[in-house]
Amino acid sequence: MGKMIEMPLWALILLVAFAAVTFASHFLFPSVRWFFRRRMERAVAKLNQRLERPIEPFKLARRYDMIQRLIYDPEVSRAIADHARAEGVPENVAFEKAKRYAREIVPGFSAVAYFSVAIRVAKWLSKALYRVRLCHFDDTALTNVDRDATVVFVMNHRSNMDYMLVTWLAAERSALSYAVGEWARVWPLSRLIKAMGAYFIRRKSRNELYRRVLARYVQMATDGGVTQAVFPEGGLSLDGGLSPPKLGILKYIVEGRSATTRDVVFVPVALNYDRVFEDRILVAAGQKGERRFRARISVVARFILHQFWLWVRGRYHRHGYAAVSFGAPLSLAAFKAGHPEATVEELGMQLMHRIGEEVPVLPVPLVARAMLQADAVTRDALERAVGDMVADVPQAHGHLPDMDTARCVTDGLRLLVGRGILSERNGRFYIVEDEKPILAFYARSITHLFRGCSE
Repeated sequence: MGKMIEMPLWALILLVAFAAVTFASHFLFPSVRWFFRRRMERAVAKLNQRLERPIEPFKLARRYDMIQRLIYDPEVSRAIADHARAEGVPENVAFEKAKRYAREIVPGFSAVAYFSVAIRVAKWLSKALYRVRLCHFDDTALTNVDRDATVVFVMNHRSNMDYMLVTWLAAERSALSYAVGEWARVWPLSRLIKAMGAYFIRRKSRNELYRRVLARYVQMATDGGVTQAVFPEGGLSLDGGLSPPKLGILKYIVEGRSATTRDVVFVPVALNYDRVFEDRILVAAGQKGERRFRARISVVARFILHQFWLWVRGRYHRHGYAAVSFGAPLSLAAFKAGHPEATVEELGMQLMHRIGEEVPVLPVPLVARAMLQADAVTRDALERAVGDMVADVPQAHGHLPDMDTARCVTDGLRLLVGRGILSERNGRFYIVEDEKPILAFYARSITHLFRGCSE
């Protein structure tokens, strides 16, 4: 017992390291996790007192626990068995595949990351880039939504800035859970997005097992009362206008719900911009007839450096207006009661119609639409055309920023001429021919508001 034992220094260091890890994993880490978990629970309880819709326990559950709950769900188990039979593989192989899908989908929400970091970053970035306007917001209607119902914000998808704007503007109501595509699956961005409660989806996946795992997660989150935000169009608009709804996530939310489960209330949200930073990428993809587009990091870096250089020289201007409108809530239970034979497709069309009614009318889309109706136009003629459009569409009075027609035209021309989309010669404004598709992109964002109006 008292004998001296000699050992190499490297072996001693290795032995001490293993002992330290064992001590930490068995005694220190659980205590530290418990300490921080208790602090988080107290912080969330305090936060829930000021939120209109408190954060549900489902959203606060540990990510590991949620993954286990998902992969052992009876419906997922049936999906695993079906996949094993269809593919001719052992069930344990199918189970591991479903587990990988669950790990990919399930977020790890952090109230600290969401409310202390994400909200502040979203607000700062939105206000730094745009003059933000909340155009229509029926506070009474939203406040009167059943407290036990699951709220789903359904939005048109104009830009990746949509996430920032709505996250910030809805911050006093609840924490939103987004369905995000493959673009966000880049480290370290993916870790931050998961911490904000978003879940990843493979929009074009044809794998039946994957779709059933995803569907079950969405249904569990909906049953758990998680406030969600979805884009019925399925992706960014390539031509600037509203697209027919794609029913993937919407179908998962609606299907299989019974009268005993909590109601789902859809809140239409419409967004519009004087400048969409991805406009050239989206238009080019639309002209090619494909959705496979990716912004090169060099292009993004060059844009950021250019904006910073303008700011340093005192020549930076925000990129016009970004506006958001919230429409009247639609209860799924009330919709089914009034339309007992209605399909998910009809519900999707109803929601897109409500979103369309709320699309904000902004200077650049108005000027773009007026310019496309004439080859060359004077400033006075442009003001008359914009004035006529505003008068023709009653909704525009509620959505147009607080400015007169002359100010609206001034702001629209400043942005479009500054970007080289329009040119001015001898007191007249002309469309730069190569930029006509970009001008049409902005005009289409409000085209649906003028259908049936005199041109």
